[in-house]
Amino acid sequence: MANRRPPTTESTVRDWNDADPSGQTYTRVLFLDSDLTEVANIGGVFEECVFRGVRFNASTHTDAAFVNCTFVRCSFFDTTFTRCKLMGSTFDDCTYNLLKADGGDWSFTSLPGEDLRGAELNGLKLREADLTGVRAGKATLSNIDLSGAMLQRADFTGADLRGSDLTSLDPLTVQLRDAIIDLPQAMAIAQSLGLDVRP
Repeated sequence: MANRRPPTTESTVRDWNDADPSGQTYTRVLFLDSDLTEVANIGGVFEECVFRGVRFNASTHTDAAFVNCTFVRCSFFDTTFTRCKLMGSTFDDCTYNLLKADGGDWSFTSLPGEDLRGAELNGLKLREADLTGVRAGKATLSNIDLSGAMLQRADFTGADLRGSDLTSLDPLTVQLRDAIIDLPQAMAIAQSLGLDVRP
């Protein structure tokens, strides 16, 4: 997946104090060095926005959308996304300690080389996402639709991958030591290695 250029923004918001994006729509806005710590966002929509140096720490986002957005050097410490849409968004040099995401569509997102160690992602669509070189050691990536995702050089050491679609995974190009998988996944990986699996 080619490097994407950030969207062209039309307005800038700095130091967004007392933010309440619930039910609001923001289009092509640059959010700069804002503190969204502990914000409870329900149904807020961000389209082609850029977030630079924004702190999302301990914030919750439910049924919200961040479509074709760009996140640069943002902090997602203890951030929770529930049934959110992040389709086409790009993440660059962000931190994700204790990040949780449950349900939602993150297809076509770009997270190359990002450090997702310890994050908990469950039930997401990550179709055709760019996870090249992602570091996801001991992360939970369960019941994830990874069909068509770019997974080269990804590190899933000790990760819980149970229930996820691993058909795009080439076990020779990723690190899987101590990863937790289920029996159907084990069979799929063995077949991808050219083994003849029989009962």
